[in-house]
Amino acid sequence: MKKKLIILIAAGLVSFAGMFAFAWLTKKTPATTKAEQPASQSQESGQKLPGPEALAMAEAEGADSQVKRAMTEKQLKGLVHEIREKIQEYDNKLQGLEVREQRLQTAHTELKKDIEELNNLRIELASTIAGLKEERDRLDKSRIEIAKTEQTNLISIAATYDRMDSASASSILTNMSKTPAGSISSANDAIKILHYMGDRTKANLLAELTSSEPALAAYFCQQLKQMVEEK
Repeated sequence: MKKKLIILIAAGLVSFAGMFAFAWLTKKTPATTKAEQPASQSQESGQKLPGPEALAMAEAEGADSQVKRAMTEKQLKGLVHEIREKIQEYDNKLQGLEVREQRLQTAHTELKKDIEELNNLRIELASTIAGLKEERDRLDKSRIEIAKTEQTNLISIAATYDRMDSASASSILTNMSKTPAGSISSANDAIKILHYMGDRTKANLLAELTSSEPALAAYFCQQLKQMVEEK
């Protein structure tokens, strides 16, 4: 009884398996076979096809990666643009500094030139002042001062000479100027007397000296310009 039961179960299983195999083989079409061939090959190679969720996640990850890549490229472009602006700004500042340095160099050169010219002018001015001082000293030495105390006596003596003839007056003044002892002082006395003489008598006397003592007449004329009366 048991053996029959086992035989019946085994026969049923074999029959079911045969029917299942026959149904599976008859349902497959060439298109299905071709469509499922990569799947069967992938199954044979030990790989499984991703499901819809996996594909969605993969697409999301790909989009995220593209967004990140786009953001990275944008940031990189912005960084490059910023660096270029900094370089341009640096170049502009450098050019400005070069122009400023050139202007300072030009100003320094001009200032140095002005200093040299001022030094030359200072030297010339010092030389001129020294020359003027020497001339003033010479004029002071050549100047004949008439003291206030002697003005009255000189006016009186000059009046006496005015009453003389020009020949006699010129002879006296000539001899006075040529006196060996204290000739400068004597010559100055002669000039002082001539200074207080009348214009007409003075002119006649100088004319007389021009014919006899031309050098002395020229000296008298020159020294008459240096006469100074004490106030």
